[in-house]
Amino acid sequence: MDMRRGNFLLLASLAAAAATPVLGQATAPAAGAASTAAQSAASVPDLSRLWANSLGPGFSPPVSGPGPVLNKARAKAAVDIYGKDINPANAPIVSQGGRRVGDYTAPILQPWAAQVVKQHAEKELNDGPALNPINQCRPSGVPFAFYNLGMEILQQKNSITILYVFDHEVRHVRLNASHPAQVTPSWFGDSVGHYEGDTLVIDTVGIKTGPYTMVDQFGTPHTEALHVVERYRLIDYEAANQALERGAKENANFVRNDSGVNPDLNARGKHLQLDFTVEDTGAFTTPWSSIVIYRPGVGAGSESTLPEAVCAENPHELSRQAGVPTADKPDF
Repeated sequence: MDMRRGNFLLLASLAAAAATPVLGQATAPAAGAASTAAQSAASVPDLSRLWANSLGPGFSPPVSGPGPVLNKARAKAAVDIYGKDINPANAPIVSQGGRRVGDYTAPILQPWAAQVVKQHAEKELNDGPALNPINQCRPSGVPFAFYNLGMEILQQKNSITILYVFDHEVRHVRLNASHPAQVTPSWFGDSVGHYEGDTLVIDTVGIKTGPYTMVDQFGTPHTEALHVVERYRLIDYEAANQALERGAKENANFVRNDSGVNPDLNARGKHLQLDFTVEDTGAFTTPWSSIVIYRPGVGAGSESTLPEAVCAENPHELSRQAGVPTADKPDF
């Protein structure tokens, strides 16, 4: 008995020594807890508020590298990033706000995708508007939803909720989680996120394809291999202003709009920068990226809340061919 007891104590001592980390060496966190442990609650950026985007109708090119499909329909910019009228003699030639004629010669497009963009452009020019998720009251998906002139971020401990002003569209992002092994495709896909220092990173896969699905307002198609990575971070007013000026060389300013959300032009605090990257080997020849700058938003009634904007109840807009039930012939 004494010998067996002595052997047991020896084995227990050796096991304890093996389990004790070497001096100065930390134990590895449990799987799935690493990113949570690395990011303290105090360092998580506060992104929760109403935000306003004022450039469109296309996405702004990145500072460098492959960018999105651009608009071939061009016009002189009418106002600057603060809504002030621009002298036509000095106005830049930018994407025309009322026309969505994608450049189907963009090198990022696979041949079949280029043909789709071309057909969309011809429809827009000849008897438009071409059909898209906006004028058909269809789910946007990402990155299409980034066209919204207003969006609100709601942060919680284990999730992020993003609300878009048009047609009450909602995205749900699980934090510090992984995509399932088999993703069931859906309109907004499966989104997981985590914080990297001062940046919120969202990774989305499993975005459904179907009628009117596209990555932008130019009809640029995608396949179910679409993979979108978003990076949100707060930036100073001066940096945001410079990025807005760069974006305004390509896109029109929608500072004056009827979405119910407008940028707070007096805000001099933090603005929000979204850098997103799109990858889809089925539709694109290379990954490409874009930048969206959000300014603090002011909602309906000068309050920081999203207004109601129900697509099917607003078929009056000039560019809309809303999916409102109609009869081919009188029923009486």
